[in-house]
Amino acid sequence: MGEVKKGFKRTHHCGKLSLTNAEETVTVMGWVQKRRDHGGVIFIDLRDRSGFVQVVFNPDIDEESFQLADQLRSEYVVAVKGKVEKRPEGNINPDLPTGEIELNGRELIILDKAKTPPFIIDNDIDINEDIKLKYRYLDLRRPKMKDIIALRHQVMKATRDYLDENEFWEVETPILGKSTPEGARTYLVPSRINPGNFYALPQSPQIYKQLLMVSGVEKYFQIARCFRDEDLRANRQPEFTQIDIEMSFINEEDIFEMVDGLMRRLFAIKGIELPARLPVMSYQEAIDNYGSDKPDLRFDMKIKDISDLVIDSQFKVFSGTVANGGQVRGINFKGGASSPRSKIDAYTDFVKIYQAKGLAWIALKEGSLKSPITKFLTDAEIDGIKQRMQAEEGDLLLFVADNPSIVASSLGNLRLEIAKEEGLVDQETYEFVWIVDFPLLEYNEEEDRYDAMHHPFTSPLDEDIALLEMEPEKVRSRAYDLVLNGEELGGGSIRINNRELQEKIFKVLNIGDKEAEEKFGFLLEAFEYGTPPHGGIAFGLDRLIMILGKTESIRDVIAFPKTQKATSLLTNAPSRVSEKQLRELGIKVD
Repeated sequence: MGEVKKGFKRTHHCGKLSLTNAEETVTVMGWVQKRRDHGGVIFIDLRDRSGFVQVVFNPDIDEESFQLADQLRSEYVVAVKGKVEKRPEGNINPDLPTGEIELNGRELIILDKAKTPPFIIDNDIDINEDIKLKYRYLDLRRPKMKDIIALRHQVMKATRDYLDENEFWEVETPILGKSTPEGARTYLVPSRINPGNFYALPQSPQIYKQLLMVSGVEKYFQIARCFRDEDLRANRQPEFTQIDIEMSFINEEDIFEMVDGLMRRLFAIKGIELPARLPVMSYQEAIDNYGSDKPDLRFDMKIKDISDLVIDSQFKVFSGTVANGGQVRGINFKGGASSPRSKIDAYTDFVKIYQAKGLAWIALKEGSLKSPITKFLTDAEIDGIKQRMQAEEGDLLLFVADNPSIVASSLGNLRLEIAKEEGLVDQETYEFVWIVDFPLLEYNEEEDRYDAMHHPFTSPLDEDIALLEMEPEKVRSRAYDLVLNGEELGGGSIRINNRELQEKIFKVLNIGDKEAEEKFGFLLEAFEYGTPPHGGIAFGLDRLIMILGKTESIRDVIAFPKTQKATSLLTNAPSRVSEKQLRELGIKVD
C-alpha cells in the first residue's frame, strides 16, 4: 500500500474506455465497487468519477497481481495497469458505457484499504437519511450524487460564461456585514476587536449590489453564499447559494430578455428547449385564475368567479358571502363526477386547512345534477354556472365562498392536490411564467403595520406613487418573479434610485428617520451622488439544480448540507466553544 510508484501514472479514466482503446495498455485508478471469483479468475468493477470498468485478473497472465486481487474488498483504492480487450460474445453488458470491453490486469497496487462501509455505494439504496448525511463523503461516491455535483458545476460554469458574454462583471461582496431587516432572522457574528458589536452574515448581497450600481459597475453578478436563520423545509437550508444579478440603465424588459437567454442556456444542459420569450402574467391574473402567485401551468383547471351569478341566490351561503364583500369561485374537475362521496368529503377537509368554512359541489352525472345545493338555485343560475365553468357531462364542480384571500388559497391548493392525486401533471413539461405587478406592500395584522412584499428597496409603479400616503395597499410594485412548474425560481425588481422616494417608502413601512439613518444611512447618502435607474434579480441555485436534477430535496444538491434542525451530522456543527473563546469575545452563555 501507499503512494503510486514512480512511472505508474494514470493514463485513462475508467468510464471513458471503449473499443477505440482495444489492445492499448492503460493505467486506471479508483475504488473497488465489487469483487467476484469466477472459476479461478477474479473480476472487479473499478469505479472513478467517470464511471465503471470491469477488470480481469488471471493467474496465467500475472500470478502476483492475481494473489493481490484476491485480497481486495469493496472501496479499496487501487491502481491497475493492463490491456484493454473486447469482451467475449455473450459477456457484453449493453447497460454499461464500457460494457463492450474489459481490462486484463497486469499490475495491481493497493493504494489504500477500506473498512466495510455503513451502506452499499450504489444508487439503489434505501437507508435513513441521517446515516447518509453522517457519512456524506461516502454518499457522494454514489454515481447519482456525483452526477448532481457535476450538474451543479455545469450550471455555474454556463452561468458565468453567459453573463461574461453579456459584459457582466463578477464582483464579490462582503460576508461580514451589517444587520438590516430583510424579513428573516440573520446569523450574527461577534467582533472580538469591537467588543459588544456584531457582524451579520448576508441574507443576500442586496444593498452591496445596489451600491455597485451607484459605483458605475453597471452590470454585476455573483454566485453568492447567503445565510438565513429560519425554520427549514425540504427546499430550504440555513446557508444557500444564489445567482445574483444587477444592471443599470434598464427596465423590466431588459431583465426579462437577459434572464430568458440565461434559462435557455442552462436548460440546454439537460437537452430541454425553451421558447425565445417566456410568457408574462400579472399577479392579479395569477391569483384570479390559479389562486397563487406561483402558478403551475402544466395543467388547466382555472378558478372561475361566479359571484355575479349567485348574488341574488336563495342559497344564502353564496349570496350572503357576496353581499358581505366576499367571493364565490370554483374549479372544474374534469371527469370527477364519478368520485365517491368520501373523496368529496376529503376535499372539504382539505380546504378547511386553508381556513375555508366548507366546500360546495355539483356533479354532472348520468344526465342530471347531483348536489345538495342545486335545490336552492334557479334554472337560470344553474345554466349560468355551467356555462361559466365550461361544465360537461362527467365533471365535478367545486366551490368555495369566503373572503378573496381564503378563496384563492383554498382553491389554489385544492387544484394542485387534485392534479397530484389524478396524475394530471406531465413531469417532463417545463412551464415558465414571469409574474409581475405585485402589490408593493402587505398588511401585517399582528404588528398593525405594512411590510414590504419583496423588500423595502423595490420601486413602486410610477402611476401608483400618488397612492402611497392614502391608499398604500393599492400600490403595485415593479417587482417580478420567475416561476417554473409552480416553484419560484427567482425574484427581483426595479429598485428605488433616489433618496426622497426611498425615505417615503421607509415611512410607509413605519421605519422612522432615526432607524433609517442607523441601518441604511450609507445607502441613502449614496443616492445623493447620482444613482442610475437599476434593477436586478436573484435565483436560488440549489432550487434550480433540484429541478434540473429531478431530486426531491435541496439536501440532495448540496455537497455538505445541514439537517432540518440546521445541524451537520458529519462535523457535529454547531457545537460549543471554549470558555477562553467566549471571554475573548466578551460573551456569556445563559
